[in-house]
Amino acid sequence: MVEKLICWVVDIPCFVYLWPLIFFTIHHSQLTIQHFKNQVAIITGAGQGIGFEIARQLALQGASVALNDLDETLASEAAKKITSAGGKCISIPGDAADVGFINKMVDETVSNFGSITIAIANAGITLFAPFFEYSSEAFNKVMNLNLAGSFFLAQCAAKKMIDAKTGGSILFMSSVTGHQAHKNLAAYGMTKAGLEMLAKTLVVELSEFGININAIAPGATITERTLNDEDYEKTWSRITPMKRPATVDDIANAVLFMVSPASRHITGQSLIVDGGWTSVSPSPY
Repeated sequence: MVEKLICWVVDIPCFVYLWPLIFFTIHHSQLTIQHFKNQVAIITGAGQGIGFEIARQLALQGASVALNDLDETLASEAAKKITSAGGKCISIPGDAADVGFINKMVDETVSNFGSITIAIANAGITLFAPFFEYSSEAFNKVMNLNLAGSFFLAQCAAKKMIDAKTGGSILFMSSVTGHQAHKNLAAYGMTKAGLEMLAKTLVVELSEFGININAIAPGATITERTLNDEDYEKTWSRITPMKRPATVDDIANAVLFMVSPASRHITGQSLIVDGGWTSVSPSPY
């Protein structure tokens, strides 16, 4: 270490050679710690999978995070993992399709952290069934969580942002099934296409308050749930142009960009993260 320091101080050519690496290392570490400093994020459906990785990355980059999941144990354990890694995170378990709970969750977030500047409607449910066999109960369950839950989280969070005059970012979790037909997912795909239109429509009402709103549309992604299908990774690696399904990191990286200061002038847009699958759209069946 002493010899390296002497090299940096005495040997000017050595310093000139190394300074870009030194600058990048320092700058990158500052971004990792401070990129979301003073930001407060609420994320639904974040006990595991994509939602958890988004919450984890936001917290480790300086945000205060309210993590929601329907499963109380899952939410609590997820928040503990994040805090033990050095992030600031609380769990708020409950049904993200329940408007009364959504209001309570947002109020609790503001009570704990003072404001809310990022809202990510990640909670959703996928119920497979052929069109002619789809029940009204299944249909309503998908609509209530995927569409209504996202709609009212955005509404409630936006009101807090407007009252506090902070501006902010709202993000909906869409899907490639909102862009391409997928067998047995008529209701689910309808909700995801609807979320993208909602993001576009709300530009008209939210922009004047400094709130941008967008959607992310993941393709096939390796999560705890999809790993239950032993053929999932093999199948999607075969039919995805990039030769693999996405990881939760791939999706979280895109989400963090869309809710970061770097994307403040991007609004009403949908970003597909699918390794190129929608460009060719081969069926997994």
